[in-house]
Amino acid sequence: MNKKILIVDDEKNIADILKFNLRKEGYETIEAYDGEEAINLALSQNPDLILLDIMLPKMDGFTVCRKLRQTLSTPILMLTAKEEEVDKVLGLELGADDYITKPFSPRELMARVKANLRRTTPGEQLNDDKTHVYKYGDLTVDIDRYEVRRGDKVVELTLREFELVKFLASQKGTIFSRETLLEKVWGYEYYGDVRTVDVTVRRVREKLEVDPANPQYIITKRGVGYYFNF
Repeated sequence: MNKKILIVDDEKNIADILKFNLRKEGYETIEAYDGEEAINLALSQNPDLILLDIMLPKMDGFTVCRKLRQTLSTPILMLTAKEEEVDKVLGLELGADDYITKPFSPRELMARVKANLRRTTPGEQLNDDKTHVYKYGDLTVDIDRYEVRRGDKVVELTLREFELVKFLASQKGTIFSRETLLEKVWGYEYYGDVRTVDVTVRRVREKLEVDPANPQYIITKRGVGYYFNF
């Protein structure tokens, strides 16, 4: 069955270009032209990925992202204008998996889409470690359940946040650069902004750590990258 992608953009010419390129690659597409329609289609059609513009009628992309994240873990790729740096960070903080900057080439679009869809396959392993459950004090990372628990409480993570925790936890103590994490967790060998990693780490710390300002689990090695503490 072909993967289904929801395109959300109020500019029909842009939506048509996205639809053309995605369908040429064999994807099924559905389109929404305002925020309310986007939420309705996302909840009723259960797409495999959402391409979400920020500037939308009725409800902006940030609000759509926040509302969808209350119930869906579907990968969300935000569409942003080149000069809107603050929008990129805000989108990630609200739970988007990544962003792509307009104007973008069909090649870059397909690279981002394929990378995000690869991460939606249940049970996919990012390394050769066959361990299914990792425990660190009161923190449990359960690979089969796609679940992180602190004590008896489940920590609500997006798919991308979980993949980041899983990758680092499975190779605890090993320091990974932001570029390596983009490749291994996001699946980007060339495209991608390292700030995506920084924002995702910050979001994970806010959910996992008792004191996010003094993390116990995901540690920064200044000037190098991140690692999972023993």
